[in-house]
Amino acid sequence: MNRQTTDVQAFEARATDTDLDDLRARLAAARLPEAETVYRAAPGPLRWEQGVPLADLVDVVNYWRTGYNWRSFETRLNQIGQFRTTIDGLGIHFLHRRSARADATPLILTHGWPGSIAEFTDVVDELADPKDPDAPAFHVVVPSLPGFGYSDRPATTGWGTEKIAAAWVELMGRLGYSKFAAHGGDWGAVITTILGGRFPEHVLGIHTTMAQAPPGLTTDGLTAAERKWTEESRDFWRHHAAYAKQQATRPQTIGYSLVDSPAGLLAWILDKFAEWTDTEDSPFETISRDRILDDVTLYWLTRTGASSARIYYESHNKLDPELRVDVPSAISVYPRDIEKCPRAWAQERYRQIVRWRSSEAGGHFPSLEVPGYFVKDLQEGLAVVLAANR
Repeated sequence: MNRQTTDVQAFEARATDTDLDDLRARLAAARLPEAETVYRAAPGPLRWEQGVPLADLVDVVNYWRTGYNWRSFETRLNQIGQFRTTIDGLGIHFLHRRSARADATPLILTHGWPGSIAEFTDVVDELADPKDPDAPAFHVVVPSLPGFGYSDRPATTGWGTEKIAAAWVELMGRLGYSKFAAHGGDWGAVITTILGGRFPEHVLGIHTTMAQAPPGLTTDGLTAAERKWTEESRDFWRHHAAYAKQQATRPQTIGYSLVDSPAGLLAWILDKFAEWTDTEDSPFETISRDRILDDVTLYWLTRTGASSARIYYESHNKLDPELRVDVPSAISVYPRDIEKCPRAWAQERYRQIVRWRSSEAGGHFPSLEVPGYFVKDLQEGLAVVLAANR
């Protein structure tokens, strides 16, 4: 990549009072539709058959307006340590938490959509300085994807997952990390896979919660449970992926609503947290309203509803089918994730799977849903990965 600057500058999050007042005013003036026509009493997933139930949205909108404290999240980001650097003409924002341990390994964590760096703020400290002295420690880097959060919004096409992976190698190099481990889920899983496949000279190994199988594989030889996984994934893409098709084909159109209406942005994102978490009814069974609103408010204040959607336009269904990952790989499967890849399929792309785990609980956002388990699983998975790399 072209190096325009190698400067890494400290960054501090601070929304203006005017922007926060504007958010509250917009929430107070929100025009909401009538209730869904499939009303059912809580609890139960069928309440969400037409999307976010009106009563649930009203409850969260009211809390967002009167009870939520954005300044607390800003303080947390600033405590971890925030920075920006320019790569290929685009400003990239990232969290950087160095470990006190001399044996720490550099680790880059990559989020997806509708996630953000907010997915990792509660697990960074334990990854950097674990309470268990026998657990591996990491120098943790958490970048905001281009068009997300405090990273710049690309003004031209081209910032797809391949370019982002190359940018992450450049970013880690600027921090003095010529070799590092990588983890990701959702789009972060795609980027992590590309990191392991394209940059084995820099990537010690990877951990992912969403293995990316190459296309065209058959169900021959799969277990009954694995066949069910493939059926669930097929059902998801046939009946629950309108959001992805919209953002892959018309991100600008949906972007107007996401940037102009906080209630609309909340509904668009809350719908995914509800459907993709391991819960019986509401995502708030496992994730607090504050944590989800940290994520949504970050999108709102940075006006990235449209720019974040464009990652689908750039990269949806475009992972190189021939890409193979030869570095050590640890793969974890959560029962309520939106795609669960059978091991036999994963082995067609990841040629050195050194650890495979299926969790008993958790969905698409494990660092938020089951943070204690997630950290332990990541530590144990990367420990095996690093041992295989020696």
